[in-house]
Amino acid sequence: MDWDKLRIFHAVADAGSLTHAGDELHLSQSAISRQIRALEESLNSTLFHRHARGLILTEQGELLFDATRAMAKRLDTATARIRDSEEEVFGELRVTTTIGFGTLWLAPRLPKLFEKFPDLNLDLMLEERVLDLPMREADVAIRMKEPSQADLIRKRLMSVHMCLFATREYLESHGTPETPEDLVKHRLICQNPRSAQVGAGATLVQDLMAYEVPALLTVNNYFGVLQSVLENLGIGVLPNYVSHDFPQVVRVLPDLLSSDVPVFLAYPSELRHSQRIAAFRDFVQDEIVSYRKQLQNQSDR
Repeated sequence: MDWDKLRIFHAVADAGSLTHAGDELHLSQSAISRQIRALEESLNSTLFHRHARGLILTEQGELLFDATRAMAKRLDTATARIRDSEEEVFGELRVTTTIGFGTLWLAPRLPKLFEKFPDLNLDLMLEERVLDLPMREADVAIRMKEPSQADLIRKRLMSVHMCLFATREYLESHGTPETPEDLVKHRLICQNPRSAQVGAGATLVQDLMAYEVPALLTVNNYFGVLQSVLENLGIGVLPNYVSHDFPQVVRVLPDLLSSDVPVFLAYPSELRHSQRIAAFRDFVQDEIVSYRKQLQNQSDR
């Protein structure tokens, strides 16, 4: 099969129009149209439904697009491996992690990474959905559970616990709960039970609700929970690492905490020699070592 025709087909299917594909490929609309017709004739199949608003893939077109999309991802991987220098770290690295960890732990530490590797471009994808690393939806992931996908190199970074936090200002104004039963006098701020989250956090919230907390504010991510706590709206369920980077908040009822939440870093085994991934992996590991030392120093005081 003609690789050039497949490349043009993929661009058209991805763009949904001959015009946009032509702009991307620097080809005329007529030239692209001829290549698509030739491909359809060679396959004896219609690949697109044509209408005034653009192009829609037929069933046969969807099958071919799935194949070319997989090919494109594999080519991206090969290109990344070829371009990776043995001594320099440059180019784009796509990192996926949860909204909470990405905004509350990772992002505040990124200036150190960019200071060391100014030519590294980071595409930070924060979402609860688990992206497919072998299919190159991302290059490296930090997740709150061990990845189950095959062909991944994975490393456990640390453990996290979900705890209760409030600002000193809030506690001075509303009082500090001494027992779980005292939570009935406060508003509890937590992730919405319907939102994607680690099971340990959801279980802790379920246990807290057994104390019949009358006032509740739910948010669909931990960044929103933290912002609500900082605005003195109540007592929030947050990961324990916020105590290090956000000194405005303090632990409440320290004996109430979730079970262990493991944090894993993972990337495709085919990218084991990538200098970009090595740089990011080592940076995260160094920051976790520093974070642990600082926590230990705090507990020794």
